[in-house]
Amino acid sequence: MGKPTWTIRLAIILLLASGAMFTQSPRIMAQTAETQCASSVPGSQACGYANTGSDAISSGSESEATASTGSNQNDWVHAWMRKVDEARASQPHFVSPIVTTHVMLVQQYRFDMSWQQDPAGGTVTSNYGASHGLEIIPTTRLEVGIFQPPYLVHQSNLPDGFGDFSFQVKYRAFSAPEGQGDYFLGFFLGGLFPTGTPPNGVGHTVLSPTFAAAKGIGPWDIQSTIGANLPASGANILGRTILFNTAVDHKIKGKIWPMLEQNSTFWSGGVLDGKKQVFLTPGLVLGGFPIAERLHLSVGAGVQIALTQFHQYNHRWIVSIRFPF
Repeated sequence: MGKPTWTIRLAIILLLASGAMFTQSPRIMAQTAETQCASSVPGSQACGYANTGSDAISSGSESEATASTGSNQNDWVHAWMRKVDEARASQPHFVSPIVTTHVMLVQQYRFDMSWQQDPAGGTVTSNYGASHGLEIIPTTRLEVGIFQPPYLVHQSNLPDGFGDFSFQVKYRAFSAPEGQGDYFLGFFLGGLFPTGTPPNGVGHTVLSPTFAAAKGIGPWDIQSTIGANLPASGANILGRTILFNTAVDHKIKGKIWPMLEQNSTFWSGGVLDGKKQVFLTPGLVLGGFPIAERLHLSVGAGVQIALTQFHQYNHRWIVSIRFPF
């Protein structure tokens, strides 16, 4: 499939995916036997730390052991994990869609890969990373995502290289877990910085405010986002875009999530003024499966199929690997 060789590509994939393991501190992995899941809802992405402080035991080494355990449970790592579990317990437990931004606060490392048919046809562009990366929950109402630049490989004569560094901050305004309303409303702010060079980067800083909502109905859930890409410069070239995405998925036995998404983009200004493109994306996510203590694994795949005559690419196959913790 063009350059570079498959050996180099495999090395890139393994190097970036392995970042998930290095983000997990051994202290985060350590748990006591009394640790319980933050929620008993099937399909919850990860189990959390429980506050396992116990009454003091009468005397001797037993008292010292209890004091030591309580001290370990009160360090900053356990305090942080309790905040994560509190955030997860305050919202529904829907799985991350393939394309649509996950309408929930989530703590995970995510690595996506995609292969898309170029507009002229006959060539394929490969994307390793797909603007995903580390997502953490620092407080019960916030999520911060830091996404490494993706690496793009072209079968055409375009140069290969890294794309732009991007980020996202999510704010949970209102939410309720299953049995108490099963909904989520939030406001997100994302953006990218021009660390890559065209055609692999856009060449300008872009900010992306988004409104997000989700509702669960029994085993079904609907996640929807509407937002905009607003260039800080170069709007006469890039234009301003409205992005509208909706994902509907169905939970089967808490581990199998078939889903269908629509992904729409509308341009105002720039060289694509008045254009629109719409994709339909069937997909499937499996997980989460426990790996070690808090660390879980989910995998997903889907394909974006163009529904409009104008489209910048078509038949974009996506593979998604997530490590919730």
